[in-house]
Amino acid sequence: MSTVKAKFDVGELIQHKLFNYRGVVVDVDPVFQNSDEWYEQVALSRPPKNKPWYRVLVHNAVHETYVAEQNLSSDASAEAINHPMVNTYFDNFKNGRYISERRVN
Repeated sequence: MSTVKAKFDVGELIQHKLFNYRGVVVDVDPVFQNSDEWYEQVALSRPPKNKPWYRVLVHNAVHETYVAEQNLSSDASAEAINHPMVNTYFDNFKNGRYISERRVN
């Protein structure tokens, strides 16, 4: 059982430290859950696999990213994210945070 505590929660706004994009967290993995091939090709800064990773909808884009916690910081803008999938995950945006009122397994 993992004792790693994620710094960010689903619905929280983030800023990528290296690529300077804003986004919203839609999923949290306590440790890296993608393939070794993906890690070798995409994760060029070689962030730790044994720390939290996040699926993030990117502001003003149509894709999502998979990002290591060390590359993220809180986005204090409190401004909504422009992404076509936001309404798939969330029901409301209140006080700078996305909220889902749907039942989660």
